[in-house]
Amino acid sequence: MKAGYVYMMASRRNGTIYTGSTSGLMQRVWQHRNRVADSFTDAHECTLLVWYEVHDDLQEARLRERRIKKWNRPWKLRLIEEMNPRWDDLYDRIAAP
Repeated sequence: MKAGYVYMMASRRNGTIYTGSTSGLMQRVWQHRNRVADSFTDAHECTLLVWYEVHDDLQEARLRERRIKKWNRPWKLRLIEEMNPRWDDLYDRIAAP
């Protein structure tokens, strides 16, 4: 099994939110932050990692991502603020050795 992550990127506090999943969180967030590809996150300037969740299995992470994408906005905001009430950019937290 390959580990997986579900994450949310935001343009700013209470701004546009993008939910995704990946097997390589640091690399994927770096791509969003540096706007490597034309994508939703690039168009909406979602460069802040504001929430993430670790899963033992990538398929579990993908399933969780699909569920979260169906949630209404207040539920997503609550999930972010439970982990990150100030909407800090969590990239440094995951990038630190």
